[in-house]
Amino acid sequence: LDLAERWLLRILRTMRQEIRAGMPFVVLEPSCCAVFRDELTNLFPNNEDARRLKAQTFLLSEFLQQHAPDFQIPHLGKKALVHGHCHHKAIMGLTDEEKLLERLGLTVEVPESGCCGMAGAFGFERGEHYDVSIACGERVLLPAVRAADDDALIIANGFSCREQISQTTDREALHLAQVLRMALQQDDSTSIAGRPESGLIRARRQELRGANRRAMLVLAGGAATAMTYRVWRRNHGH
Repeated sequence: LDLAERWLLRILRTMRQEIRAGMPFVVLEPSCCAVFRDELTNLFPNNEDARRLKAQTFLLSEFLQQHAPDFQIPHLGKKALVHGHCHHKAIMGLTDEEKLLERLGLTVEVPESGCCGMAGAFGFERGEHYDVSIACGERVLLPAVRAADDDALIIANGFSCREQISQTTDREALHLAQVLRMALQQDDSTSIAGRPESGLIRARRQELRGANRRAMLVLAGGAATAMTYRVWRRNHGH
């Protein structure tokens, strides 16, 4: 808690000007949003900037529903299996998320799945934690994902939730932001073999390969520079 307090105070100091100007903070990860919406004012109940930041923090769906109701979103016309992150359901609620998905023209199914089981690092820990993680996921969520139609969207805003789905099924869940991008671009190349996520995954892998190539070039350049320097030192008697 001491470490959390130090980091949160640093955020309040760094963002003081924006907070006091009333700027909205749009957060993509539900657990991060819950820090500002719940934990921040529990730790600093008398801090005015903490109270301001709580009121000014929104998930993407909340911000679009509450502050951009006239924003025109093209219809996707697909089915969608939606898994709500635990913090999202408990702190913010799914109402705005579901309404925005309806604006996208999606037929939404939200199974009573509870926790995905991953819960941050919990599902990565060997032994009982891993077993509990899998048991939680297999109760409702993972069977529902496996049973979903190939052309259905799998939507999960939580990073841990998407990781659990990725590791235990042959599907990849998408964040709401990715679904919105898909709707706005209306690019048929985002779907291969009937799965809406396929094209996005391919594009992401290409981006990662490009980043890896750039990193290798930097390393190679650094190695060449170091070798040149060593040769120079040897030739000059250093």
